[in-house]
Amino acid sequence: MNMTEVEKRGLVLLGCGKMGSAMLEGWLRTGLPPLSVLVIDPKPSAWLKEQGVQIGGKLPKNPAVVIIAVKPQMMDKALPDIKALGNGKTLVISIAAGTSIATFADVLGEETPIVRAMPNTPAAIGRGITAMVGNDKVSSDQMDLAEALLLSVGDVVRLDGEDQMDVVTAVSGSGPAYVFHLIETLAAAGMAEGLPAELAMQLAKATVAGAGELAEQDDVNPAQLRTNVTSPNGTTQAALEVLMDFETGFPPLLRRAVAAAANRSRELANE
Repeated sequence: MNMTEVEKRGLVLLGCGKMGSAMLEGWLRTGLPPLSVLVIDPKPSAWLKEQGVQIGGKLPKNPAVVIIAVKPQMMDKALPDIKALGNGKTLVISIAAGTSIATFADVLGEETPIVRAMPNTPAAIGRGITAMVGNDKVSSDQMDLAEALLLSVGDVVRLDGEDQMDVVTAVSGSGPAYVFHLIETLAAAGMAEGLPAELAMQLAKATVAGAGELAEQDDVNPAQLRTNVTSPNGTTQAALEVLMDFETGFPPLLRRAVAAAANRSRELANE
């Protein structure tokens, strides 16, 4: 199955919030005809209405793909709307956190090819990373198609099994919030040392963004990049001695944070 098949049979997008809109924008930008897309959303935005896609109305009988992009708490209400598409011929891709493949299979049928994916919020600017995994009904062509669709919002990685999804959620799904909090606290620390609030925030944002870009683009691993900017007995070393403390620094703190997020992801899957 390829994008030509999607153009011919259509794509159904269930939910068009921030993530759904980001994906839709990417698909349209790369040439998917607007009329190949049917969006089901109870409150379509003004932006969506301007895109030329179909909004609401009758479901196609045999679309190539259904993308489930509703919030997890809306899943029980939304899934019955697409139950008729669980025919084994339509690929179902979910980007809903905490909802297992088994949950979808229970509603849509055991023969339904299902891909579970976890993008993160930088997808909104095309800089996200999405982890994906499919059930045994998903063909290799369908996995390739899912990856092509998800590449519209950033990088894509394939997982070895769904059991990795809870940790992926804790690292990359929730991870942007950790970075945003780092920016907050770095700026606050600068203010505590005497910088004006606006300047402290400008410095913190640019520093985190620039360091992240460097870490992504440079072939050197982050540990070496850290070493490269740490002069012996200098200012950076003084700070790192606090941040890298085995008991109170970043390493134990982030381990606890990621473990808490992963455990909560597991709990959500069982609620």
